[in-house]
Amino acid sequence: MTHPFGPATRLALVVLAAASLAACASTKPAGPVAPRGPAEPEAPYRPPSQPGPVTQEQAPGVTPGSVQDFVINAGELVYFDLDSYTLRADAKPVLDAQANWLRRWSAVRVRIEGNCDERGTREYNFALGARRSNAVKEYLVSRGIPASRIDTISYGKERPLDPGSNEEAWARNRNARTAITEGAR
Repeated sequence: MTHPFGPATRLALVVLAAASLAACASTKPAGPVAPRGPAEPEAPYRPPSQPGPVTQEQAPGVTPGSVQDFVINAGELVYFDLDSYTLRADAKPVLDAQANWLRRWSAVRVRIEGNCDERGTREYNFALGARRSNAVKEYLVSRGIPASRIDTISYGKERPLDPGSNEEAWARNRNARTAITEGAR
């Protein structure tokens, strides 16, 4: 069988196809990416400097033990400083509230999602995101939550909360999100 293209043209097509695949591969997140659906509503943004979560009295109509109850009464996000996975002082009240909530609702399992801002290499940010999610997990375990109820994942810089490219956006994107994965009402 003869090919309609010569060897040089076929080689050029193969190189072009390989370059296209490489370009696509460099923009997609590695590892599993769980889509956020209606079961995991986004919490309103609370700047890192604002104090802890609101109380149940401020949120009438919330089903106790639900994802919404967790987000409103415990908080789902803690923030980190640049190039750091050390828990900040403002993270500890949120994580204490999460631990208290998780103790009350013992059938709930969570996933800690470590996130970074857009700066730095993809590999660096995946590693930093993993350290951030593990720091949160270790804190919750130290507060009596069984490690078997907590999974961790790093999304690196692949899932920013804020698409901006400025200090405010970067500060918001340096976080760990606690997401309920099962057992909520």
